[in-house]
Amino acid sequence: MQGQMWSYIFKRMLLMIPTLLGVLTLTFAVVQFVPGGPVEQLMLELKGKGDAAVSGAESSGGGSNYRGRQGVDAERLAEVKVLYGFDKPPVERYFMMLKRFAQFDLGESYYQHQSVWQLVISKLPVSISIGLWTFFLTYLVSIPLGIAKAVRDGSRFDAITSTMILVGYAIPGFVLGVLLLVIFGGGSFLQIFPLRGLTSDNWDELSMMGKVMDYLWHLVLPITASVLGSFAVITMLTKNSFLEEIRKQYVLTARAKGLTEKQVLWKHVFRNALLPLVTGFPAAFIGAFFTGSLLIETLFSLDGLGLLSYESVMRRDYPVVFGTLYLFTLIGLFTKLISDLCYVYIDPRIQFGAGGGS
Repeated sequence: MQGQMWSYIFKRMLLMIPTLLGVLTLTFAVVQFVPGGPVEQLMLELKGKGDAAVSGAESSGGGSNYRGRQGVDAERLAEVKVLYGFDKPPVERYFMMLKRFAQFDLGESYYQHQSVWQLVISKLPVSISIGLWTFFLTYLVSIPLGIAKAVRDGSRFDAITSTMILVGYAIPGFVLGVLLLVIFGGGSFLQIFPLRGLTSDNWDELSMMGKVMDYLWHLVLPITASVLGSFAVITMLTKNSFLEEIRKQYVLTARAKGLTEKQVLWKHVFRNALLPLVTGFPAAFIGAFFTGSLLIETLFSLDGLGLLSYESVMRRDYPVVFGTLYLFTLIGLFTKLISDLCYVYIDPRIQFGAGGGS
């Protein structure tokens, strides 16, 4: 068994290499055809400064001989290309990027003059705050609710809760966030919760308990907007998983032996029904940090990884774009591997290389 496990892990890690190469190669190829790269943006910025200087020179009597009218000269353009590494052909830049990534060197931002690692680490606290609370609240509410719905399948409670969570699922998190800000953030009605950030301006002056309460106070609106849509998927998955197990033969046998419904539910059904949920924990846990937070972070002015990725794409900050893409893809692949290993560990009937462990 141990030999099979290590062989399986080794094969999966080997398969990560072509997956990573495929993602990076496709993205690199697409970027080559995207207009408005960092060189062009800096040229426009320099030209804009030149035009402003032209206006000032003309008002001072400089006239049409002013150098700013000529735009950015070829020498300056060549310097900018060397600065960003665009003096080299695409193929050479591609392999240089792969060499750096193989050494876990993610490069340095064009605009923020920091390494990509430093930027990612500096944004992590915000994303971790949103991710942890979203993950735990979603599972703490959804699993008990799903079990209750399965036990009361077809009842009024089941119908009412299904309607409520499906309505919440149908409302996009961004729309809900705007609605919450309008109603509770001082938009048009009540000014109960803050509009932006995770802390107040006087954070350093607060006591320890004051800091905790201030932090939780700032979290209410963004976390509500983040978790409401997540309840439906986990709740319905829990309910359907429990219903499937409840209808199996071993449950009928347990009841025939005289076990109470509570004993049947918690001693027999619970472990088997939670199998698909438990094996999804690693992916859901990591995914809460790196996915689905862009709109929430933008709306509530939370400076996290989602906002960093978005701004990097818009500004054509390619080292940050490729560095975060490489890092997130690698984390996703390892998370999928851990999920499969959890599946085999929880259910010994599954073998490595076959069935759910493949």
